Amino acid sequence: MARKDFEQATFRKLGDVEMADQIAGVNYLRRLPYIDANKLGLNGWSYGGFMTISLMTRYPGIYKVAVAGGPVIDWSTYEVMYTERYMDTPEENPGGYNISNLLNHVEQLNGKLMLIHGTADNVVVWQHSLMYLQKAISKGVQLDYFVYPGHEHNVRGKDRVHLSEKITRYFNDYLK
Repeated sequence: MARKDFEQATFRKLGDVEMADQIAGVNYLRRLPYIDANKLGLNGWSYGGFMTISLMTRYPGIYKVAVAGGPVIDWSTYEVMYTERYMDTPEENPGGYNISNLLNHVEQLNGKLMLIHGTADNVVVWQHSLMYLQKAISKGVQLDYFVYPGHEHNVRGKDRVHLSEKITRYFNDYLK
């Protein structure tokens, strides 16, 4: 497959093809005799956080537990240079922006979700998580939330150990 063909697969519809790939992989794993399909977890940061929440809401019930860090929630409020390269503008692609906007899928959350964000994130600004939290509250959807004060787009230094322990405990608490 040529690079352009590969890139065109996701053009104007971030998340769709990638989720289909993930679900194909999970469906394969679920058929294996040593996989407990009732105890699947998911973790991602940044675009991976976007994918984590997307999978938890657009394919509800497949994953039992997920942790999403620094996720893009609404591509129309993310960095223009990155977003418009893949999505065009919101005016040119309203359908793509609408379907990929995680605020439109909050009510489909099925399972345990922890959202994590650094308060000084200048890549995916903190407002993304705050918008998601507000929408979840307004819809009566329960989720867990943790903030890393002063951290930018990822948690670094000694606090990275704390983050790793937090994610591990979350999976241990809800997947056992």
